Amino acid sequence: MRAVVLKGNFEVVVEDRPIPVLRNSQDVIIRTTRSALCGSDLHPYRGTEECAPNFILGHEFVGEIVEKGADVKTFKIGDKVVAPFCTCCGTCFYCVRGKTSRCLQGQVFGTAGFPGALDGAQAEYVRCPLADSNLFICPPTIPEECAVLMADIFPTGYFAASRFLENLDELDRRELTVVCVGAGPVGICAIACALTMVDRVYVIDPVPSRLEQAAKIGAIPIAAGDDPIAQIAEVSNGRGADVVIEVVGNLQAFQLAFDLSGPWGKISSIGAHSSQFQLSGPACYGKNITFAFGRCPVRGVFEKALDILVQKHESISFLYSQIVPLEDAAAAYAAFEARKTHKTIFACN
Repeated sequence: MRAVVLKGNFEVVVEDRPIPVLRNSQDVIIRTTRSALCGSDLHPYRGTEECAPNFILGHEFVGEIVEKGADVKTFKIGDKVVAPFCTCCGTCFYCVRGKTSRCLQGQVFGTAGFPGALDGAQAEYVRCPLADSNLFICPPTIPEECAVLMADIFPTGYFAASRFLENLDELDRRELTVVCVGAGPVGICAIACALTMVDRVYVIDPVPSRLEQAAKIGAIPIAAGDDPIAQIAEVSNGRGADVVIEVVGNLQAFQLAFDLSGPWGKISSIGAHSSQFQLSGPACYGKNITFAFGRCPVRGVFEKALDILVQKHESISFLYSQIVPLEDAAAAYAAFEARKTHKTIFACN
């Protein structure tokens, strides 16, 4: 099969690799039809996340089951499925509570920096373990390239927004000052979800084209270089942000989220941080601030996120409209790294 393989920093190639085989009775083999290039893929690409060379990248995909183990009961050969980027067993302490991102048997597709990493999905075939507790039938109400978003970024956006915005009363829905730091693909998904929960969302990003796309779906854009802290203070009557969604995953973005926050502020950070940072104890105490970090439990939030995507998918179609052959992966990575593209979908078969 053909697969996108990391060779070193800023170097990927498409090469021949063996088609994966079943390793246990709960596995399936999926013929990939669509996979995606995600911001998280840039961490090993840049070398900010440790990843051995010759690893197959990618963790967002849909495809057709072509082989299954004897103990797979829920799915059959020929089913079109979408797979969350992080696998789960469905029965451990975390899974039964919907916290599937920390499953005791969890593995991550295409991210060799994590323990138990699986070969990735930017390939013509993928092996998926624990199929019955992982996979979902591909939603028939949206295009398959849109369904790719359900493997990671749309549930992640929902998770980022919902932790502090879901089920607000009408007063908070109208009056909270909500800011999203980052208008990349995950930021767009977070904004789309947040706007079903609150009346207004401000977004901060240094890239004008990303701000333009965010404005098209209803966000209020603020350029990163235009003193966003002062602008948020002004629109909140000097209070600062009540909720900040941080989707970038670097020190500068998190510090901005902290500085934007007012008293009793809440920060939902789902960016994959790859470096250490320090918090000021007096500053945290002085703000009564609340933090929430970490990986999205895709299976745990899948249905709620899908409900919103079905409603909103046409408004964010720019996230899945650029479809290129898998063979063009090297150029797609370079363009994404240079922020020339918003999201790229690979046609794999």
